[in-house]
Amino acid sequence: MKILVTGATGFIGQNLIKLLLDKDYEIHCIVRINSNISSIDKRAIIFKYDGNIDSLLEYCKDERFDGVIHLASLFLSSHTKDNISGLISSNIQFGTELLEASKETNIKWFINTGTFWQNYEDEEYNPVNLYAATKEAFKDIAKYYTETSGLVFTTIKLNDTFGPNDTRNKVFNLWKKIAKSGEALEMSEGEQIIDISYIEDVINAYEILINYLNLDENNEFKNKEFVITNNEKMSLKNLSKIFEEVTNSKLNIIWGARPYRDREVMIPYDNERIVPNWKQKYTLKEAIIKTIGED
Repeated sequence: MKILVTGATGFIGQNLIKLLLDKDYEIHCIVRINSNISSIDKRAIIFKYDGNIDSLLEYCKDERFDGVIHLASLFLSSHTKDNISGLISSNIQFGTELLEASKETNIKWFINTGTFWQNYEDEEYNPVNLYAATKEAFKDIAKYYTETSGLVFTTIKLNDTFGPNDTRNKVFNLWKKIAKSGEALEMSEGEQIIDISYIEDVINAYEILINYLNLDENNEFKNKEFVITNNEKMSLKNLSKIFEEVTNSKLNIIWGARPYRDREVMIPYDNERIVPNWKQKYTLKEAIIKTIGED
């Protein structure tokens, strides 16, 4: 099976690509001309996209992909006027070009990646920020393509993720740093409920969905939306206590020293539509041990 993947240089992309290559999928990664591809598994085939949609159409026509996994996006927790064009280009225009190529070359399925931030205060649609609004806009655009072709478009929504070798400036990396140094870290009051998933559980959900989409009876997944969620949800403050227990450390966190962000997500999106037959493999403690122990 031949799959085109975007966002290959990101944390989720790197891990998912390795999993699929190990399962003997043929993986092609679409990257920008100036992208650093050193983190992508060497077994993957790289297509450097120059922004000319004709080159994308030609590539898809030649390769005859079975499906697309769309992980690429520009994430900004807040934006300025100068960020608007970048958000639209990355999160709407590029995805729409992929949809156009998918339709024109009869690609069977397209897995989109959304965010819980499209559902502020657990509403059906309420974007936390402009980033989330662009993700929703792209999903709406996809409706045109599924209505005018045989393309099966489905979305997996993620909240937060973690795992070994994660170089992002995420909470466990921050806590690991101060656990070693003893330095103080200013944080909010820590009352927000955290829904964070281990990377192996995340990529397993994508693989399960791929298997469903490759069936002849895949139309039930058309325009559907699924979530990847952790069974154990707790406040940020309580999460820090689990981290301390697992790592046998004491975190020097100054709670309440920083205000909550504008439109802080206090309660994560509560949608129980998980990918069919997907189950969380690791408890939070087990996943933290694997993450800290393997870094």
